[in-house]
Parts: sequence; C-alpha cells; structure tokens
Amino acid sequence: QVQLVESGGGLVQAGGSLRLSCAASGRTFSSYGMGWFRQAPGKEREFVVVMSRSGGGTYYRDSVKGRFTISRDNVKNTVYLQMNSLKPEDTAVYYCAAQKNYELAYGRDYYDYWGQGTQVTVSS
Repeated sequence: QVQLVESGGGLVQAGGSLRLSCAASGRTFSSYGMGWFRQAPGKEREFVVVMSRSGGGTYYRDSVKGRFTISRDNVKNTVYLQMNSLKPEDTAVYYCAAQKNYELAYGRDYYDYWGQGTQVTVSS
C-alpha cells in the first residue's frame, strides 16, 4: 500500500509556472506507475499525464503536451509535475495517483491510490 501527499499548488498568472510534488510512503515506490489527474468544478476527473513503473514511458494529454513534464525520483519517493505556460483552462484540483498492475495506464479506474489533491488556479 502507498500513501500520497501532493504539494506545490497555488495561484499563478497565465503564462506562469508551477511545480507540483507528490511524496509517496512505502518502500516499493519504484514498482508503481504514477499519474497526475485533474478535476475542474463541474467536470469529471481527467488524466493529465502518466508515467510507467519503469519511468521510461510517459503519456500526456494533448492539451498539455509541450507545456507539462512529469518526472520521478525513486530515491526520494517523489513524482513531480512541472507546469509551464499555464492557461486559465488548467485551473483545477490536481491529484497524484499510483497503480501497480500495469506498466502504463491512463484511465483513472486503473489507479488504486490517490492523494488529497492540490488546487491550481491560473488567472487571466
């Protein structure tokens, strides 16, 4: 089992940057595929980017390609989301999630463990 805690959210102007962090508990972090999801008010939770268990594979939502970058540090048990060129439509609660049944998965139903979320607000 793994517990996830996100941090790094906040209020930023359009065009700005934020880096989200997700710290995971447990000694088997490297065996989990990780993902970032987001949920805007009145909308369903959607995937943003996912990373394979090995860290060698990633899959980005089209709308964030070229602007967001996922990375992981298996020594620190942390996954990051660097968000650049932020847009007002990126405003949402961002969630970190983990799964260990698939090498790479982007459907939220595949993820067993979730953090509490961190708010990202981008002003125009």
